[in-house]
This record gives sequence, C-alpha cells and structure tokens, in this order.
Amino acid sequence: MKLCDFFKEYPEVAVAFSGGVDSSYLLFMAARHARRVTAYYAKSAFQPQFELEDARRVAEQTGTLMREIPIDVLAAQEVASNPSDRCYYCKKRIFSAIISEAASDGYYVILDGTNASDDAGDRPGMKALTELEVLSPLRMCGLTKDEIRRLSRKAGLPTWDKPAYACLATRIPEGTRITAELLARTERAEKALMELGFSDFRVRTRDGGALLQITAGQAGLYEARRSDVEQILTEEYGSYTLDPVYRNGQ
Repeated sequence: MKLCDFFKEYPEVAVAFSGGVDSSYLLFMAARHARRVTAYYAKSAFQPQFELEDARRVAEQTGTLMREIPIDVLAAQEVASNPSDRCYYCKKRIFSAIISEAASDGYYVILDGTNASDDAGDRPGMKALTELEVLSPLRMCGLTKDEIRRLSRKAGLPTWDKPAYACLATRIPEGTRITAELLARTERAEKALMELGFSDFRVRTRDGGALLQITAGQAGLYEARRSDVEQILTEEYGSYTLDPVYRNGQ
C-alpha cells in the first residue's frame, strides 16, 4: 500500500504528533491527502521545549491545526517509579489522552509515526499502541527511517535531517525515580550543549554525576569546547565522565 492510498481508506485522521522526523512526514502526507486532519501534541515534562517549537513550525508549514494537550505523566506512579516497562505505561497514558481529545473533535482513527525500521520487540510502548488500536501508516506502508528522511528532504520539511531524540526520561537510569527536577536539569544541560554546536548526543544521570555520550564525528568539537562542556556539566551535575564507547561511534 502507498501512503497516499492509506488516506483514501482513512480520510479523517488524528495524528499523534511529536515534531520528529517520522510524525512530521506523516503529518505532511495527511495534510496533502486526507480530507480532514488535526495534529495532537502531548505536552509533558518528558518533552523539551525545542520539540514543541519544532512541532509548531511543522504544523504551520503544513497548514495543519495542532492541539497541545497538557499531560502530567509524573502523576502516574507506574511512570514516575521508572520500571523497565515505563514506556508502556507512559504511552498508554499519553495516547489515551489523545484518543479522548480526538474523539471530542470527531476523530476515531488515531495515527502515530512508528516506521518500518522500528523494532517492535525492543519497544514496550508499541504494545500500548496495539492495545489502543492506534494505526502506524509508515510501518504499514513499509517506509523505513532512511526513506522517510529522503522523502522529507524532497518535501522541503526542516525535520529531514533532525537527529533522533528520545524523551528526557531515557536519561535517567531504570529504577531511579523520575522527578521534575531531574528532567529540568537534563533539559538545561542538553540545551546548553546544543548551543555549543553538539547534536545527536545524550547527557545521562549516572552515579551521582553526568555521563556524556557524543558521536565520533563530534569528538573534535568536544576537544575544542572541552572547558565549556566541563563548566556546563559540573554546574548542573557536580561531575561528569565522557563515554568512550559512544564517542568512538561503537
């Protein structure tokens, strides 16, 4: 099935929208081929501000109405306690809220941006999507991440080369309780490093300090801005270490 044909079968759709590569292309295609579409952005402590700003830009570019849904994910004990299946409970909470909001707007088909490259066995959150009967057109149509990036570039979407960005909760070790303070610290540290020019990196909470993970391609930038990095991370975390495996691209 081609993606344009999907919208012939499902002409009125609600898109769970994050502002990332996949959901941005999905929204672009829905705006072009569906009869009616609205984007729904789950606004929680797990998403940094830049993701919301990116989402707003793409929604405006595609001419799509975007509704922002505030969700207190930390109010759920099964999320805040950070168990191994936290993603399942978080997705269930977020998508249940989106489904409710979409239904009030007359939408009964909910879409998400899971693609054909995503491994269902490695993503507990996908179990929640199945249970809630959320459809994943990119996956259904066999579109991989590389293909979506290529098509996004052709479509003129600013997200075509956007690095993958997992939610802020992934920076906190499993079993460590997630708090608003820990999430805010992570967001501040990563925002400051982005302003230095880093991309596709992570600042993780580890052993009372920070673990910085960068790609091999940014090792030169790290050496050039080492003193700035040290100042940022020691101010936020007290200390940090550089992950040599991630740095070497392994």
